[in-house]
Amino acid sequence: MSDVREKAELYALDLSDVTWLSAPGSSSEDRIEIAYLPGGAVALRNPADPNGTVLRYTAAEWHAFVLGVQDGEFDD
Repeated sequence: MSDVREKAELYALDLSDVTWLSAPGSSSEDRIEIAYLPGGAVALRNPADPNGTVLRYTAAEWHAFVLGVQDGEFDD
């Protein structure tokens, strides 16, 4: 499947029944929520604005992000 098609299908998904998760103990001012989607994709949103923008990442994009975090790419 092409990347463009995969992203289009990902953004066409209805998210009304997904389960949003956040880190335990985090406050609403400093957290994001994630939802696991079919095929290993992930959605992210700001819980302070649950009807606002939702970012969606393919499984490959999410995997690359997680690897970057583990490798310290985002450390100061």
